[in-house]
Amino acid sequence: MARTDKIVLVGFMGTGKSTVAKRLAERLGIERVDLDEEIEREAGCTIAELFDAKGEAHFRDLESAVLARLMASDRPFVLATGGGAVLREANREAMLASGFVAALTASPERIIERVSGDDSRPLLRGDAAGRVRRLMEERKHAYDFAHIKIDTTDLTPDEIAGRILAAAKETTA
Repeated sequence: MARTDKIVLVGFMGTGKSTVAKRLAERLGIERVDLDEEIEREAGCTIAELFDAKGEAHFRDLESAVLARLMASDRPFVLATGGGAVLREANREAMLASGFVAALTASPERIIERVSGDDSRPLLRGDAAGRVRRLMEERKHAYDFAHIKIDTTDLTPDEIAGRILAAAKETTA
């Protein structure tokens, strides 16, 4: 049975993880944690600067270490992860062992609309639309491990939060 004192949001960039995490945390009266913000705090620089200075592999190592520490803590929270946090099996296992995992999805068109022009996303440099489509294809099964999957293309953040809360309650019923 999934624990519901930690709700973990996974999904491709632009699916609404950060926005929905804020809504869920407010509704539950618990802390909202953004994995990328935690990594930036620990690294002392932005994700983009970290990618430029040390590369993606170093970023993924730091991401895994911060995630493991968060998931091992006793404090309840809603966690918004970065889109690639699910790429390592150890990360997926830590999320499932200590939390209720909700995967957010959206159409490629909606994602491109949401993230185009966002210079803080190092994986989208250059042809953002092409990179989104390629990365989505590469990661199409990366989120299948989650307890629930929600297509956010045509939903409001409040509707998404409601669906996650209903599904999380079902797992403890």
